[in-house]
Amino acid sequence: MFETKLTELLGTRYPIIGGTMMDLSRAPFVAAVSKAGALGVIASAIYRDYETFRSDLKAVKDATDQPFAVNINLFPMMDKLDNFKYLEIMAEQGVTIMETSGFAPPEDLVSKAKEYGFVWLHKCVGVRYAKKAAAMGADAVTVVGYENGGATGNLNVTTLVLVPSTVDAVDVPVVGGGGVVDGRTMLAVLSLGASGVIVGTRLLLSQECPIHPDLKKALVAASELDTDVVMRSVGFAHRIWMNGPAKKTAEIEAQGGGIEEIYPLVSGKAARTMYETGDLEVGTVSCSQGVGLIHDVKPVADIIQEMVEQASQAHGSLLS
Repeated sequence: MFETKLTELLGTRYPIIGGTMMDLSRAPFVAAVSKAGALGVIASAIYRDYETFRSDLKAVKDATDQPFAVNINLFPMMDKLDNFKYLEIMAEQGVTIMETSGFAPPEDLVSKAKEYGFVWLHKCVGVRYAKKAAAMGADAVTVVGYENGGATGNLNVTTLVLVPSTVDAVDVPVVGGGGVVDGRTMLAVLSLGASGVIVGTRLLLSQECPIHPDLKKALVAASELDTDVVMRSVGFAHRIWMNGPAKKTAEIEAQGGGIEEIYPLVSGKAARTMYETGDLEVGTVSCSQGVGLIHDVKPVADIIQEMVEQASQAHGSLLS
């Protein structure tokens, strides 16, 4: 029952995409997601050393013969990225699937991706952006609702409304996300007409995800009330876990503070320190409202298998 247009397009066992996570979506974690039957996605923006990027692509290929993708980041960044170089290395290493996220990709990047023959998925936060990507030749589009961890955009449209609206608006497969953490939420999104789901926060709390055990423990204890959207005032709205630095960020915004005051709290450097040391008061982490439905840390393979089995059982109960 889980063979969809997305599994046909990607060649995956299940219609599940592992959400790209900055600083975390490297070879071992990504390989575990793909081996489990979903689509693992390498975050290219992590790599400033192209040899390391090339090496990690090889490492995923060595670890699994299942499909995986590379994310090309189109959000503004402090350091300018040469996305064409990433594409070149992807083609050289035999990668066949490209995900883009953020703003609409420039036409010359799309043209080069098509030249290489990549299957192209574009991730966005609204119907009009999905329509533009489809018109530019995207093979599938991913939309994430307001519940989503990470970039939410400013439209404030929930997954329940956004997914069917997008399905009605485009002629390519739609992947839906925002609060998808188990089989029930997976089936719900598929029932809205999506051809697949994207899962981030649930995989954040997997054994293979390279964040400190103390951070995982804190997130397992979190409820659906422990996230909020910050950085809206600086044009970069993100839903994050509301720890100390996150609350301080919200306070600075409420007082009219700008990016210069916020940046030390939400920077990648601060997040990496938290991931590595377990110091929960030094950085922030993207997290969906679905965190309140997660009560344990498990291997990626168990998470994916349980998600699929629960979705199948939930589907069966609707028919009984």
